[in-house]
Amino acid sequence: MDILSNTVALSRMQFALTAIFHMLWPVLTTGMGIYLVIVEGMWLKTRNPDYYHHARFWSKLYLLNFGIGVASGIPMEFQFGTNWAPFSEAVGDFFGSILGFEASMAFMLEAGFLGIMLFGWERVHPIVHYFATIMVAFGANLSTVWILVANSWLQTPAGGEMVNGKFIVSDYFQAIMNPFALNSILHMFFATLETSLFVIGGISAWYILNKRNQAFFSKSLKIAIATAIAVAPLQIYIGHLSAEQVYHYQPAKLAAIEAKWETSPAGESADWTLLALPNEKAQKNDWEISVPNGLGYVLEFKQKLSEPVLGLKEWKPENRPRMVGLIYYCFRIMSGIGFFFVGLMLFSIIQWMRGKLAAENIGSQAWLMRAWVLAAPLGYIAVESGWIVRCVGRQPWALYGQIRTADAVSNIPASNVLTSLSFFAVVYSFLFVCALYFGSRIIRQGPNLSLPVPGLDNQPEIENQPAGQIPDQRPVEAQH
Repeated sequence: MDILSNTVALSRMQFALTAIFHMLWPVLTTGMGIYLVIVEGMWLKTRNPDYYHHARFWSKLYLLNFGIGVASGIPMEFQFGTNWAPFSEAVGDFFGSILGFEASMAFMLEAGFLGIMLFGWERVHPIVHYFATIMVAFGANLSTVWILVANSWLQTPAGGEMVNGKFIVSDYFQAIMNPFALNSILHMFFATLETSLFVIGGISAWYILNKRNQAFFSKSLKIAIATAIAVAPLQIYIGHLSAEQVYHYQPAKLAAIEAKWETSPAGESADWTLLALPNEKAQKNDWEISVPNGLGYVLEFKQKLSEPVLGLKEWKPENRPRMVGLIYYCFRIMSGIGFFFVGLMLFSIIQWMRGKLAAENIGSQAWLMRAWVLAAPLGYIAVESGWIVRCVGRQPWALYGQIRTADAVSNIPASNVLTSLSFFAVVYSFLFVCALYFGSRIIRQGPNLSLPVPGLDNQPEIENQPAGQIPDQRPVEAQH
C-alpha cells in the first residue's frame, strides 16, 4: 500500500517526528537543572564569583531549551486525542491520568519556580533562590518519572486487565510500578544527566580551545568530569539491567536487537553478532561478524544460557517487530556512545591527576578538548537511538500484547494526517533553526563576568540619590 494513503503509517511517522524533536529539549533541561543546583550550591558555600557567573550563564541555555520543550511537548500529547483516539479510549483511565500528573505535578512545579530562578537573584534571599533552583530541577526530573511510568506501562501493562476493549485498573500502584518502570526511570535519569554533562563539558572545551576564559571554563569542565565519574559507568550498568528485562518480558524485541532469527536453547552457548546486515524478507542476516559463545556473556555474564533466547522465526511476521536493521543498529549506536563516554571520562581523569587540566596547562590539551567537543552531541544521538529501540521494538503493539497499533489509530483520512505531518515538519524545522541561532549566539557572547554578585558588591542607597540618578534596579535580563 502507498504510504501516503496509509493513515496508520502516516500517524506513526507524525508521532515519531514530534517525539524525536521534543526529546531534544527536556534531555538537556532535566540534566542541566541538576548542574545548576551544583554550581549554585558551590557559590553559596565558597562565595567564589565564578560559580555565580556559571549559574547565570548556563541558565540562559536552560531557558532556551525549556521554551522549545514546552512548545513541542504540548502538541505531541494532543495527538493521543487526534490521531490515536481508540487507543486513548481504551487506556485513558490510567494512561491519561499519568500524563495529567506529569503536567500538574511536575511541569507546573518547574514552571512555577522558573521565574524566581532566572530573575530573582537580586530580589530574593540567596537561600530562597537556591530553593527555587532545586524545585526547578526537581520538577524537571519528576516530569521524566511520570513520562517513563506511562511509557513503561505500555511496554509491560500491569495492575488490571482488558474488559470489553477497555483497560480496567484494579491495582493503581501495581500499574505505576510495572516491571519496566524502575529501571526505565533510572536509565533515562542518567541518560539526561550524562548528556547534559557532556554538552556542558563540550561547550567548555570549545571555549578553552578558542582561548576564551580558560580558567573560568576549566571549572565547568572539571565539574562535568567529576560528576561523570559516577554517572557514566552507572548508566552502562543500568542499561544492562534494562536489557535483561527485555530478555524476560519482550523476547521478540530482544531478537530484533540481536538480529537473531533462530532460537538458542537453554543450557547451550550461542554466538553474539557484533555487526550484521539483517534481511527481513529472507529471514536471515546477509552477513555478520560474530563473537563465538558471546551471547551468554552479554546477557548473563556466563557462557551458557539459563533460558532460551528465542529467534524471530518463533513469531509470525505480523507479530514480530519490523525494521529489524533500524532496531539492531540503534541499539549498538546507543551502547557504543555509552562506552565512548566512559573511555573519555577515564582519560580525562588521568590527565587531571597528572595536572594537565590546571588552568595554566589546560590550553595545551587540544586533542582532549576536541574529543569533548565531539562528545557534546553524542548524548542526544544515544537518547534518540534508545527511544527508537524502545518504541519501534514494541511494535506491532501500542499496548504490548493487548492493543495492536493498527487498531489504535483514529479513523481519519490519510490526507488530513499528511497535512498535519507536513505542517509539523515545517514548524519544527523553523524552531530547530531558531534554537541553533539563539543557542550559538548565547555561546558566542559568552558569560557576562561583569554582572554584580549579590552580597559582594556595594550597591548605592536609593534614598540618598536624586530621583534622576536612581539606577535601574531590574535584573540584567529585564533591562535588555
